[in-house]
Amino acid sequence: MAVSNGAGRRAADRGGATVLLLAVGLVFVLVGLFGAALGSARVARQQARNAADFGALAGAGRALEGDGAACGRADELVRANGGRLVACRLDGLDAVVTAEVGVSPLPGLVRTATVTSRAGPVRG
Repeated sequence: MAVSNGAGRRAADRGGATVLLLAVGLVFVLVGLFGAALGSARVARQQARNAADFGALAGAGRALEGDGAACGRADELVRANGGRLVACRLDGLDAVVTAEVGVSPLPGLVRTATVTSRAGPVRG
């Protein structure tokens, strides 16, 4: 009758927990990268919104001076807030400004957040 002390079974299981731990760690890293990518996209969207809002307010403040002056001032404020002016027009005394901000949520992946804002005098 042979007596087994379990040494053969322990040798076969060596390293299994390490592989499992590495797999779980990889999942955590991927979830973290996904969360960071979403966060950077949301920040870029907010930055584009701020740039477009300030640009529209500045453009509306110069609406009486015409399209050139209004859109020129809007462009200055959009650039000062980290955006790029995509479109600008006057609709009566309202300024309609579209701004975009580039974002790179993951290396090699570049996207743009684009927002349009409208500002003008109070009516009613």
